[in-house]
Amino acid sequence: MNIPISSIYDESGPESIENWTSFNGYVLLYELESEFKVKFTIDEAMDVKKISDIKRHLRNHGIVLDD
Repeated sequence: MNIPISSIYDESGPESIENWTSFNGYVLLYELESEFKVKFTIDEAMDVKKISDIKRHLRNHGIVLDD
């Protein structure tokens, strides 16, 4: 989405990240699946409204990120 990582917070989402469109949200999930070798379900993908949702779903797949 071409934004500095320093401007991303747990509550960041489409309302605060201008380039976070539906399409870019799915591209982000695809990239995370590729990076962490996980597969999000359709329900998980539809549930993502902000960064904290992504972190929660990654934790559910056994991926723990440094905060």
